[in-house]
Parts: sequence; C-alpha cells; structure tokens
Amino acid sequence: MTAHYQIVGATAAEISASIEDGVRTGALAPGTPLPPVRGLADGLGVSAGTVAKAYQALRTRGVIETAGRNGTRVRPRPPVTGGRAALVVPPPTGTLDLLTGEPDLRLLPHLGRQIEDLAGTDPVGYSHGGVLPELAEAAAARFAQDGVDATHLTLTSGALGGIDRLLAAHLRPGDKVAVEDPGWAAVIDLVAALGLEVVGVPVDDQGPTPAGTELALAAGARAFIVTSRAHNPTGAAIGRRRAADLRRVLADHPEVLLIEDDHSAELSTVPLHTLAKATRSWAFLRSVSKPYGPDLRLAVLAGDAATIARVAGRMRVGSGWVSTLLQRVVAGLWADPAVAEQVATARESYERRRAALRAALDAHGVASQGRTGINVWVPVGDETSVVTALRDAGYAVAPGSLYRVGAPAGIRITISRLDEDGIEPLAAAVARAVRGAPPRSFSA
Repeated sequence: MTAHYQIVGATAAEISASIEDGVRTGALAPGTPLPPVRGLADGLGVSAGTVAKAYQALRTRGVIETAGRNGTRVRPRPPVTGGRAALVVPPPTGTLDLLTGEPDLRLLPHLGRQIEDLAGTDPVGYSHGGVLPELAEAAAARFAQDGVDATHLTLTSGALGGIDRLLAAHLRPGDKVAVEDPGWAAVIDLVAALGLEVVGVPVDDQGPTPAGTELALAAGARAFIVTSRAHNPTGAAIGRRRAADLRRVLADHPEVLLIEDDHSAELSTVPLHTLAKATRSWAFLRSVSKPYGPDLRLAVLAGDAATIARVAGRMRVGSGWVSTLLQRVVAGLWADPAVAEQVATARESYERRRAALRAALDAHGVASQGRTGINVWVPVGDETSVVTALRDAGYAVAPGSLYRVGAPAGIRITISRLDEDGIEPLAAAVARAVRGAPPRSFSA
C-alpha cells in the first residue's frame, strides 16, 4: 500500500474511485507510485484481474501511467486534480523560476486602450455569437502572409482547447496519436486523458525526424501533432528542407489528421515552413497567448472544410463561441502599431537571452538545444540529480520526464524570467550540476 493513503474497494469501480479520490484530494500526488497489481489484490482480498481492470480504467482516462519496470504511477498532471495541475516553484523562497514556461510578463502589451474601446460595445445575444468578421479578416490576412490557406476558419479557447476539439472530433479511445518526443507536456497529458495512445516521434533541431514520423504513422497513428517553430521544450523549428521531407512522408498517409501548432507566431525569429494541406484532414492553430498574454484564451484555427465544420459544430452544442469581447480585444491588439512594436521588442529580447544562455553553456562545455522560442533543452544523464542540484543553487528548472515518451533525459530551462546579468551564473550552475559538483547559490 502507499505510505500515506489507503486504497480501498472490492470491485474494479470502487478501487479506481478510491485511487481517483486520492489523486483529487492530493493524498496521491503526481508521480506517486502505486502498488503492484498482485500486491494490491492481496491487500484488498480481491483477484488480480479486478485490480488490473481498475488500473486499466484509470490509464484510459489519463489518471495513471505504467512505465515498464518503473511500475505504475500517478501521471504528472492527471485530469482529476482538485487544484491547478501546473508546475510550481519549490522552496526555498527566492528561487529563480525558470520552470513554468510562461512568457515574460514584463514584455506583454497592456490592455488598457483595448478595454476602453469596449465601453460603447453593444451587447451580443445567443443568436449573434460567433467569429467576428473583422477578426476573421485580420486572421486570414496574417495567415496568408505565411502561406496558410484560411478559407475555412474558426476560433477556439486557446491552442490546447483547439487540439482537444480536433482529436475528439476525429478519433476514438484507443486510437494512436503521433506526438513529438520530447514534446509539449500538456499535449501528452491531453492525449492520455482522451483515452488515446501516444506514439513518440524523435525531434532534432529541425523538428520531427522524417524517419521517426514514418515509423509512427506506419504503426497506425491516426493523428500527428507537430509544432512549427519554437518547439516546447527543445526550441526546434521546421526548416524548408525538413518541411519538404515531412510532406513526402505524409503524402503516403493522406488519411492522417495533421495538427500544426504555431504557438509562438509573432515571437518567432525564423520563417514559417508550414505543413498545411499535406493530408486531407489538416488544421493549423495559432494562439495569442505567448505574444499577447496567457489570459487571452483565444486561438485561430484554419483547416479543411470538414475539419473546421466539425470543430465549429461541436463548439456550437457546447461552449457556443469564443467571447466576442475577447475577440474585439485581440482585434484591437493586432491593429495597434504600438503593440506591434512591443511584440517586436519581446521577440528580440527572447532571442538575445536564449542565444546568450546557449553561448554561455557552450563555453562551459554543456550541450544544449534551442533554435527559437523561450526554452532551452539541456541533455543530462540524471534528471533528478541535476534538477535537485540546481534547486539547491537557487534555480527551479523543469525535469525532462514531463515532456518525454522515450527520448533521452534532459532538463528544460525557460529564459523569460532570466535577466541578462544572471545568464553566466546560471550557466556555471548548470555545468556544476551536470558534472555532479557541489552547488553554489546564484545569489552568492
């Protein structure tokens, strides 16, 4: 049994409910190991098949995961948590947060002018909600500049909300989904929560490898989720040649749902080489969260007619539409030259800090990845020891296990809260942690 929580139940449903209660209340924290099937069965006086059925139900809903000889554990971000299932900076106080993956709040546009412009807005009723024509027109123009066909377009509540709708509209529990490995932890968790099976695709500096993509699709993956640029967590970006290679692979699997996420968009310093239209069912998502603010829960979704109709139709019988007030705020931000200058300043700042950190790491003999975006990925031998050593030195970084399916170990460092004068001390601390040297406080 677990040290602090007693799992109870005589049936598979009761056992799974007991474990879920433990997860929901926090008694079974993310990462907590669960007893082996036979051990729990003996303790509860039930058959091993009953416990196995309970575990299978929880795995299907993304609450737990089984990793071979590492046993069965509560997932890092199970979809039944009672509180926010986000990464948090551990004690001690004063630890520099390089963990949470947020944009630099100091560089986000202020919304005062856009909020003021809403003062005279007429109320919108149920029958008139939907995509505002002016926002759709502006979004289509932005997409056209990047070579993305926005003939069919809708809005979702953020990129992850859009991916959720797309997968739910096309797939059924048990279907396989190809995801980048390492990749966005939220996508891996979402796929598990939908009862879908994750198939990892290796990633290098140019994005998903063609060979890995072919293997995943040949293994029966019915959807492929790919990041265009500023890949989380490695900073990879798909170049022209890689895009052409991936298109050739996808051409042999026209039935696959292709979901392309361009979350960085205006913050990217490299051009977009889109995969749009590489399969019959495709979707291209662009969120406003990173350039304009995480609280603006809006993403523009373009795709083929049937895919967009499915997503829009599902929203119509659920949440309905993305708030027109929010749409007007985003339209105002896009039209404001001063905001465009602020976004350009943020883009240059992220590029400068990320490049400086990678150069400093290289000077200390530490390899890293990070072509674009706000994250740097550092391959390591032992994630736990490196993360612990950096925490003791005053830095909170994310363990790579949150982002990996089968990829080698690493850590993710988010540079958005890292000021330029703190880059060299951090690089030195990472070098010591990677080599197993005693930590020194970054404030010393």
